Amino acid sequence: MSKKIIIPLAFTILAISIYFLFGKNASTEEGNILVEVEKGEFLVDINTTGELEAKNSVKILGPSGMRRYQIYEVPLLEIIDDGTFVKKGQFVASLDQSPVTTKMQDVQIEVQQNESKYTQTKLDTTLQMKEARNQLINLKYTAEQMKFEFEQSQYEPPAVIKNKQIEYEKAQRAFTQAEENLIIKKQQNIAKMQEVAGSLKKKQLEFEGLQRIASEFTIYAPEDGMLTYHKNWRGVVKAGSQISSWDPVVATLPDLTKMISKTYVNEVDIRNIKKGQIVEVGLDAFPEKKLTGKVINVANVGEQKKNSDAKVFLVNVEINEIDNVLRPAMTTSNQIIINSFQEVVNVPLECLHTQGDSLTYVYKSTGFNVVKQEVKVGATNATNAVIESGLTIQDKVYLSAVKSVEKDEITLLESLLSEK
Repeated sequence: MSKKIIIPLAFTILAISIYFLFGKNASTEEGNILVEVEKGEFLVDINTTGELEAKNSVKILGPSGMRRYQIYEVPLLEIIDDGTFVKKGQFVASLDQSPVTTKMQDVQIEVQQNESKYTQTKLDTTLQMKEARNQLINLKYTAEQMKFEFEQSQYEPPAVIKNKQIEYEKAQRAFTQAEENLIIKKQQNIAKMQEVAGSLKKKQLEFEGLQRIASEFTIYAPEDGMLTYHKNWRGVVKAGSQISSWDPVVATLPDLTKMISKTYVNEVDIRNIKKGQIVEVGLDAFPEKKLTGKVINVANVGEQKKNSDAKVFLVNVEINEIDNVLRPAMTTSNQIIINSFQEVVNVPLECLHTQGDSLTYVYKSTGFNVVKQEVKVGATNATNAVIESGLTIQDKVYLSAVKSVEKDEITLLESLLSEK
């Protein structure tokens, strides 16, 4: 056999022998991926989805004061398209006037009734006062006549004089009582007129108020801007929705120069969220755009997540950039940076395995062999973990357990340090 054949064959046999002697622990399992330990910047972050909305906006309101007239909800008949740019004074929406029209008809009847009552009371009091004044005049004449007869009876017998004196005093007293009664009756009639006049005025003002509200059922833009549909607890306000007197917002005119991403963080992570933290913001509609922002508000009270028992907390992120493509209700991805580390060793979370409560290890490749190496884990994020000790940048580890060495002893950090 020639040397050209013998030498390669010898190397092949030697390699196979070395593999079986020293590399018997190496994983040959299909799909077991070996990855290199990385070193570089490491971000501790929380990732959430959110929705864009304007930080500041002008509310387009429906009629104010409806509750004063027992009108609590009115249907929205018509509204212009969401996202339409409008000018100040331009038509925006119209509401169903049926509730206020019905009220106006009822109040108008009451106004007419009160007007009739006012007129009748005025006539009655006028007639009563006229009769009372005529009676007073007649009593005055009677008293004067009795006085004259009394004065003329001075030469009559004492009994006649006394009788005339009594008649005169009775007539004078009747006149005085009638005079006092006239003053009281006048005051009573004034009070009656004030009462009916007040009732009439109240109904007239109510009718005028309903007329004012009716005029507000056609809604116009309070200023220039892009109209966006309003969301309340019932959903998006659109044609067919009910406008509540407690929340009469029909639509909004957002200030697109200052946007926020409204997002929710679960109760487990909320303790790590602080005002001022940097946020990387992405847009589902424009994946190529990368925006930046910062946390400006963290809710103190949690909310119940829909269709779940989990509690979430509202977090508002202010967007730094001004961009014409930003629109309210766009879906956002928010990477909230909790902490950052420079030039640290890190591996994917899949590489980490645990034994007991405190021992964490990886399957580390040492050439032909695989060892279970204890590691000290530092900060973690959604995908990776910082390794404070146990691995270096030159090492390689497996993403999943290597079955052939699963029962091997773990190389502890203490033994690793003693070797060094």
